[in-house]
Amino acid sequence: MFALVLSRIAVMVPNVIILTFLLFASVTSFLGTPAAIMLGEDASPESVAELNARFGFDQPILTRYWNWMSAALSGDLGRSYSTQQPVARMITDALPLTLELALWAILIAFFGAALINSATFMKKSVDRFTSAVSIVGITVPNFFLGLLLIYLFSVQLRLLPTTGWSPWSNGAVQHLLHMILPVATLSTFYFSSFSLVYKAEYQAVENSLFIRAARSKGLSEARISYRHILPNSILPLITYAGLSLGQLVGGAVVTETVFSMPGMGRLLVDAISARDFPVMLAVGMVIIVGVMLLNLVADVTYSLVNPLVRTSA
Repeated sequence: MFALVLSRIAVMVPNVIILTFLLFASVTSFLGTPAAIMLGEDASPESVAELNARFGFDQPILTRYWNWMSAALSGDLGRSYSTQQPVARMITDALPLTLELALWAILIAFFGAALINSATFMKKSVDRFTSAVSIVGITVPNFFLGLLLIYLFSVQLRLLPTTGWSPWSNGAVQHLLHMILPVATLSTFYFSSFSLVYKAEYQAVENSLFIRAARSKGLSEARISYRHILPNSILPLITYAGLSLGQLVGGAVVTETVFSMPGMGRLLVDAISARDFPVMLAVGMVIIVGVMLLNLVADVTYSLVNPLVRTSA
């Protein structure tokens, strides 16, 4: 297991360096110079050149990347151009909400797809339900589904808050009520895709010889499904969930924007609108490192479930 983690980290480190360099180059090269943005459109070329020289914006891109990465590794992400607040504080304020939203969504989608599609009672009705949800989750865009849920449950039925976010300090009930619609919006797509992957593997395992032997011994369908078929069908789902983690971050950005939640997504959208380079770079770096770490967790989880992977590593 330790060798597996080390091998994944050895691959992860150069990938992080390459991706963060591409991020830094694209943000600082294609969106204009930070000095021109800080001084405004009416600034003279002399003023822009002076500010470039003062802050090192005129240095070679490799030098600027090294300085930025060195400062970031020491915890200094700079200050926001628009608010003058430390970027590290802005990240620590926004990150917990995004992590909570993504964690709720992926757990509900993963365990919901596995447990519901393994149900043995009312099997046809359950299959119709999951098929209908899969069609909606895959075909309806994330932002449009969020607007539909707001219109139905907030505007028409008046059961849930429309937008916004309530911290845990305001009470667990209020916090969870504000999380229901965003989590439902984000988890629907992943429940749909996870269900399709799991059902295909479930049907293949169900036709295996050892399942026929279990039925011939008189075991109940529920025990066969949850004790024998589910553990042998969930491995591809773990792999697919690990591959979906990067897309999950993008879905969280859209969901937070639709529901006006002060998470990483809202922070990134505001930074792009204001061309706030330090915030854009910091959010991008956090997303890159976060996706890499989540993929590492998925690999470790898969190796724990599948002994063959652990043995080969």
